[in-house]
Amino acid sequence: MIEYVNTEAAPKAVGPYSQATLVNGNTLYISGQVGIDPETNELIDTEIEAQTEQVVKNISAILTAANFSFEDIVQTNCFLAYMGDFKKFNKIYETYFISKPARTCVSVSDMPKGALLEISAIAVK
Repeated sequence: MIEYVNTEAAPKAVGPYSQATLVNGNTLYISGQVGIDPETNELIDTEIEAQTEQVVKNISAILTAANFSFEDIVQTNCFLAYMGDFKKFNKIYETYFISKPARTCVSVSDMPKGALLEISAIAVK
């Protein structure tokens, strides 16, 4: 069984996809989140720290809407516009993803709306 998760507490999708897909009630696939404020639907700030905090808030809102938590996350895919931001990004990341899920972190050349980072995640209950 497949359910699509959408919450007003996280930004609307910037394309033809859902915020997350829940499969068989126990596996949640969270679409890549960037530092968009769900109230304004605009990218916040121009600093990696502020955008990272917003991305985590967006992921948290989606997890909550699907009745999951950060502890349920088993994998993340992280995309940074500048690998030079890795230390700043990682310092914030490690305070939320304390269960240390498997992770990919790479640098990419461009992201939606000029974002500095994007994180997608998979959570399992």
